[in-house]
Amino acid sequence: MDNNNWLTQLVMLGIGTTSLMAEKLKEVSDQWVSEGKLNPEQAKGFVDDLMKQMKTEQGGFEAQMQRQLRNVLMDLGVPRQAEMDELRGRLDRLERQMRDLENKLWK
Repeated sequence: MDNNNWLTQLVMLGIGTTSLMAEKLKEVSDQWVSEGKLNPEQAKGFVDDLMKQMKTEQGGFEAQMQRQLRNVLMDLGVPRQAEMDELRGRLDRLERQMRDLENKLWK
């Protein structure tokens, strides 16, 4: 499973959900304006306040999801990028040392 693809899909789902919620909030506020329950300024303030709150909560949700995903990947033994980079560097050094030893033996 490609974890980056999975995370991207999760983020896109969150964006899509937020977009859908914005549309529904707009529809409800428009309906309340047409029914005389709110004036247009109140409706705009209502939608703006709820969207601001949703964006704040979404940011917290995304941070929490990232932490949980990191924990799951650690539990599964998936190395972090920094660990992979370190291992690649060590492997490169070992390959260089092997080539140097081989060159010394063949001289």
